[in-house]
Amino acid sequence: MPSSRRIRISTRSSPMAVHQAEQVAAGLGRLGAATELIKLTTAGDRWMGDLAALGGKGAFVKEIDGALLAGEADLAVHCLKDIPGDVPIPPGLTFAAYMAREDVRDAVISRSGAALSDLPVGATVGTSSVRRTAQLRIRHPHLDIQPLRGNVNTRLARLDEGHFDAIVAAVSGLRRVGLQHRITETLTIEHMCPPIGAGIIVLQCREDDDEVRRLTAQLDDPGTRRQATAERAMLHALQGHCNSPIAGLATDAPGSRIMLRGSVFSPDGSRWLDAQDWGVDDDPEALGFFIGSNLLRQGARRLIDEIPH
Repeated sequence: MPSSRRIRISTRSSPMAVHQAEQVAAGLGRLGAATELIKLTTAGDRWMGDLAALGGKGAFVKEIDGALLAGEADLAVHCLKDIPGDVPIPPGLTFAAYMAREDVRDAVISRSGAALSDLPVGATVGTSSVRRTAQLRIRHPHLDIQPLRGNVNTRLARLDEGHFDAIVAAVSGLRRVGLQHRITETLTIEHMCPPIGAGIIVLQCREDDDEVRRLTAQLDDPGTRRQATAERAMLHALQGHCNSPIAGLATDAPGSRIMLRGSVFSPDGSRWLDAQDWGVDDDPEALGFFIGSNLLRQGARRLIDEIPH
C-alpha cells in the first residue's frame, strides 16, 4: 500500500550525498511513496581542517540526525562509514534499512596515469584518512602522504590544479557521481583494507514512526545488514572513533557463515595488527565482538589511542 504522506529525506548537500538520497527516493517511489529531499550543509562539510577538531566524522551526521529528532525530516541517508562506532546513535532513532552494498575498494587517480608503485620518490598523494595513510606508508614508503579534505569533486579539482600527484578515493563514491572514468588504479582489498561500513548506505528514522519503518524495511538487504552488524560490533568492541586507524570487512562465506577480517594500524604505518575468523550468519554481532577482543588482546588499544578524538 502506498504511503499516505510525503516522506522528507534529509541528506548532506554534497553531490555524492544528494545522489545517494536520490537513489533512496527512487526506491521509495517504486513502492508508491512520494518524497522530498531536505539538503543540509553539515559542520563536517563547512570545516576544511582536521576532522578530529570537530569530533571526527560524526560531524557529518549530527545535523541530519537533528532534523529527524526535530520532526523536520522523516528519513536520513548516511554513509555507514561516517557514523561513529564509539557512541550509540541518538536515542529515539533507529537503523531502518541497509541498502545493498556497493564496491568496497579504494581507487587511485593520478595526474600522470601511473600506478602508486610507479610514482617517483617523493610524489605527493592526497588523503585525510588515517586508515589510508597508514596502509600507504606500509606499502609505498617512497610516497609523500599529505592531508586532503573535501568532497570528491573538490579533491579532484585540487589534483587537476597540480597540488597533488595522486589522490585516493572510494570506488563507490566515484561511481555515484559518474567519475569512475578518472580511476587510474583500483586497489585490492589486500592492498587497502576498507573502512568499517564501506560501500553501505544506511537509512535512519524515528523509532516511533511505524509507517516509515515499515515502508523503508522493504529496501533492506539482509546480507548487507549482517555484514554491517559484524563490522560495527568489532568497531564498538575496539571503541574506535572516526579518526581511528581501523579497517575491516565482513563477507558471506559458504555454509551459512560470515567471515570478518579486522586490522588496526599505527598512524605512521610502522605497526599493525590483524585478526580474521568465521562465524554463523545468524549471529554476526558475536563474530564482531570476537574479532575486536582478539585485536585488543594484541594491543590495539595502544595504537588507537595514539590518535586523539
